[in-house]
Amino acid sequence: MTITQAVTSGGTASLYGDSTGISRFFRVSHWMKGVLAPAATLEGSQPQAHGLLAQTVRISAARGLSLFAWFVLAHVSGPRPAVVLLHGRCGNASNLLPAAQVLHRAGFAVLLMESRNHGRSDRDDHSSLPRFAEDLDIAIDWLKTLPRVDSARIVALGHLVGAAAVLLSASRRDDLAAVVSIAVFAHLEQLMRRWFALRYVPYRPLAWLINRSLERVIGAIFNDIAPVNTVAKATCPVLLVHGRQDTVAPVTDAHRIWKRGSQPNVTLIERDVTHEGFDDGDGITGDILKFVESALRERSASVPPAFTGPGSPRRTIQQLSAESAIQ
Repeated sequence: MTITQAVTSGGTASLYGDSTGISRFFRVSHWMKGVLAPAATLEGSQPQAHGLLAQTVRISAARGLSLFAWFVLAHVSGPRPAVVLLHGRCGNASNLLPAAQVLHRAGFAVLLMESRNHGRSDRDDHSSLPRFAEDLDIAIDWLKTLPRVDSARIVALGHLVGAAAVLLSASRRDDLAAVVSIAVFAHLEQLMRRWFALRYVPYRPLAWLINRSLERVIGAIFNDIAPVNTVAKATCPVLLVHGRQDTVAPVTDAHRIWKRGSQPNVTLIERDVTHEGFDDGDGITGDILKFVESALRERSASVPPAFTGPGSPRRTIQQLSAESAIQ
């Protein structure tokens, strides 16, 4: 049964005693469509504006889809560490170009990807945290096949929903060197509950029913994919970056995640910024770089370099681009 059926079968107005419930229900239903299938936006700067010589690539994803990405080789020869950067809901690859610029200057290869339904990537029936993580995993696997990327030293950095996706990915794979999670929420149930409260939608029964409907649509239980739970399963170093003025995901969310993580595996950095207020001006990118470099030094001490000799399954950028492009 869908949320529409669940609510209207008993009469939406009866939930509130008048027609206010009907109007409110359909406003929320309209909002849900926007959440699950956000409008793609191309707003933002280009890599060259940040001094990055990027190659445009398309990566084959699930369901026959194609993901858009900018890939920038490290300026140092040989297999180098790489960072894959993932935007938030309604964002695109441009959002994280400032961070990519700093990381590239430090010698990293960078991949700025766009999840399905975002930017120049293909459209799908819906977007969700599990699908963000699925697209991220595909991008990581793509990076690992490149001859000039050290597959043992790959870092995932995410912002907003992308921040939750990097933690979900890290909870399911052990080949990441580190993850950076910027402005992440602790649990979807609480995030949605706060959103409904701001719009005077009662949690029970309407908001609760909508959340259960969303779980059916995305194919996952909120509790199973909640960052406050997935962080405990991450085996690599985790950096949480959060704003003290964040009203969407308050800094207490970051505190909860930090406490649930494997100490001292999880580091928390706070700044006096809002949910989307991070930029180079507050020095946070420098702190991220220090964390990543420290994590990679530890990784290099425990993992041998990736094999790139005769018989290696790696392919060139040109080969991969040709293979992953939709004909």
